[in-house]
Amino acid sequence: MIIKELTVTVFQSNCFILGCEKTREAGVIDPGGDVEKILLNLAHNRFTLKYIINTHGHLDHIGGNKRLKEVTGAELLIHEDDAGLLDMASEKADMYGVKIDPSPLPDRLLKKGDIITIGEEIILKVLHTPGHSAGGICLLLEKDKMIFVGDTLFAGSIGRTDLPGGSYDTLINAVRNNIFPLGDETKVFPGHGPATTVGEEKRNNPFFR
Repeated sequence: MIIKELTVTVFQSNCFILGCEKTREAGVIDPGGDVEKILLNLAHNRFTLKYIINTHGHLDHIGGNKRLKEVTGAELLIHEDDAGLLDMASEKADMYGVKIDPSPLPDRLLKKGDIITIGEEIILKVLHTPGHSAGGICLLLEKDKMIFVGDTLFAGSIGRTDLPGGSYDTLINAVRNNIFPLGDETKVFPGHGPATTVGEEKRNNPFFR
């Protein structure tokens, strides 16, 4: 498996490309924008994009959906409880003084426990972790002890819970019940900022002391 991390747009969002070394199939997690950068990386690695996966429906994570889907024909996946946010994202972007293309409708609505298979090596399990948004998800690579958490959890912090669909208590419980049991050595890849581990956040994240 090949993992590439790109930081995109003025929001400094983390976009991840996961590629199968055997089949060259790939998935992109949270293409917030700067799509040409994503496309160049896919081309450089000779990847064929199979899936575009949004961990949630906020504009800084879905801004590249339209262009990326148009160019690659990849399927767009998002949790069923956040699908409605895709229609609102471009309007919200205007409030921040930025422009994004309206996202296309999802090809597949995700739910807790779903499995996303990319090539022969990549098996992502969907964990429903609401709190930052109603349909926030994390994507677990169980055998590799890695998890992509969107804006659910950051190194030393958590995602905002004051946005529509957010809930502080719900988010805290989602992390405690879904992420912390995975084991201290599990590597955590957030939607912004540096990677961390489950053990580091259990010990030192002030929101969980």
